[in-house]
Amino acid sequence: MKRRDFVTLLGGAVAWPLTARAQQLPEGLDPRITPARPDLAAKHLAGVVKAERFVEGKAYEVAAAQAPVRNVASHEGELQTEALKGERITIYDTSADGWAWGQLAGDDYVGFLPASALRAAGPAPTHKVSALRTFVFPGPSIKLAPTETLSFGCQLVIDRIAEPFAITVAGGHVPSLHLVPIGAKETDFVAVAEQFMGTPYLWGGKSSLGIDCSGLVQLALVACGIPCPRDTDMQEKALGSALAPAPEPAQLRRGDLVFWKGHVAIVRDAATVMHANASRHMAVAVEDTASTIERIRTTGSEVTSIRRLPARS
Repeated sequence: MKRRDFVTLLGGAVAWPLTARAQQLPEGLDPRITPARPDLAAKHLAGVVKAERFVEGKAYEVAAAQAPVRNVASHEGELQTEALKGERITIYDTSADGWAWGQLAGDDYVGFLPASALRAAGPAPTHKVSALRTFVFPGPSIKLAPTETLSFGCQLVIDRIAEPFAITVAGGHVPSLHLVPIGAKETDFVAVAEQFMGTPYLWGGKSSLGIDCSGLVQLALVACGIPCPRDTDMQEKALGSALAPAPEPAQLRRGDLVFWKGHVAIVRDAATVMHANASRHMAVAVEDTASTIERIRTTGSEVTSIRRLPARS
């Protein structure tokens, strides 16, 4: 199952990217994370997939605060995920009408982005946004009109700190309280996710302006230094270990992940879960665990697994 939210549970149509549907990949290769189209593929896939030509990719970074990653080269294409400022991406093709096709370095996702949202890769980021969102000011005053609004997880190259601002190499002034060094790790991914309470639901979203269920899990885990793939089916395979037999809701622990086909929720405590959902709240919300499981059951979907992450030292 590709998608990651309640729209799937409620009968929403699910479609692979057009280029991926047309491309018959060898068994074991996931089109979501394989940079291959019938007409073009990454050079390292030569001999592995069929394509008219193979090319070396070029390193870029996301220059915009956030950039949509779509399934086709069109603003009407389905939003697959979002790339945040500072993320690295390998671009294999750029079209005359302003679309770039490539693969994100963080989670390997492949898709089409507006070329205008990218720039050639520069120095490695030194800091990342740790607040839910923050502003970039053109000078050392909060009274100035911000030039950018950045979301949690955006990455920046900071030239120097002049309290209360961190100054980027481009001269932008960001409140230093809203940044941490790039290598800093949170210790409680549930607490990270709780920062997004009330954030509107957005299919494919991965920012404080809009997020989906697997995007919430991914952002929170990555902030703790835990690698996490993008979609729910990937996460269910990759994260932690399944609890068998599945415990009763009251036996769940903070940080357990409850999976359904196309959806995931984070256990907060013995009574509640938190999830970005489109079926009831259209936002990140907390619900009673038992009643949530029962409500989803009435739509015809059962819990597929409950997974527990390893204890962190």
